[in-house]
Amino acid sequence: MIGHRWAADLLRGAIGNERVGHAYLFTGPEGIGKTTIARLFAQALNCEAADPGQRPCGECRPCRLIAADHHPDVRVVEAEVSSRGQRSLKIDQVRELQQGLSLASYEARWKVALVPHFEAASQGAANAFLKTLEEPPARVVLLLTAPEGDSLLPTITSRCRIVGLRPLPATEIAAALRERWQVSPDKAQLLSHLADGRMGWAIKALQEPERLEARGEQLEQLYTALRGNRVERFSLADRLAKKPDALPPVLQTWLSWWRDAALLLWGAGNGHAEQGISNIDQEEQLRRLVTHWQKETVLQALKQTRRALWQLERNANTRLVVENLFLNYPYGEGIREIGD
Repeated sequence: MIGHRWAADLLRGAIGNERVGHAYLFTGPEGIGKTTIARLFAQALNCEAADPGQRPCGECRPCRLIAADHHPDVRVVEAEVSSRGQRSLKIDQVRELQQGLSLASYEARWKVALVPHFEAASQGAANAFLKTLEEPPARVVLLLTAPEGDSLLPTITSRCRIVGLRPLPATEIAAALRERWQVSPDKAQLLSHLADGRMGWAIKALQEPERLEARGEQLEQLYTALRGNRVERFSLADRLAKKPDALPPVLQTWLSWWRDAALLLWGAGNGHAEQGISNIDQEEQLRRLVTHWQKETVLQALKQTRRALWQLERNANTRLVVENLFLNYPYGEGIREIGD
């Protein structure tokens, strides 16, 4: 486990003191390591290493089976993903899980159910799962993950021990990339900032080069929009609206860019703003632009980009959302130069 030492110590202490709870909720942004630490906890609960301090060892039969999601007593219930990328945990999946948990274990000390993305549970699925939380079978541990506790029913969160994972420092992510994956210093620096504290995101970006390629295309689309007049922006909006499933990641990249612009503008003159920005490879472009913009202009663009994401999550008309967004993006001096 990279980082989150305090969380690992907390879970290790629960096992060592024989005070394991029946349910845990791991919270934090996507890619921060929620499922990773939950799976490591399941391994530690069932590891066969003679020394408790070495659990999970990663080498014994239970550790290897759990790592591969093949252990008969450790169930992973994934939410179904639609063609639009929306997750949904169905009541039938919960009922099937409950049936399995009611049976005696095959070989494990603890039966474990790992349910990532529990925020995707339907109301029926959440209510059905609540019954298991209220009357958990003996020697069963339930591990849930969600972006935040507020995204779940209060009756669910109140019955779980909450482990809130916090973003890691960029320096820690960069060091891990250099030492464990032999990434060059420059690339490790870039990935560590783009990750926004999410080690999982950095690893995926390293393993999937197309992620960085897609980001480059998304930034070029933003520059095209900012350089264009209203007609050109609406033409781009039309093209983007034809691929609605691909639009949320585009807006996430733009949101990060506008956040960096705000950090540089608000931090202008103090010499420390660059330490907090994500798009460090765009810093020169951003610094040139913020000299032409008012704080209110950048703040408006940031808010509207966040609002556009919120609207798309609620199935608003894609083209209208993008057109309205472009109407709130700035025009004027300095913009024609960006992306050159």
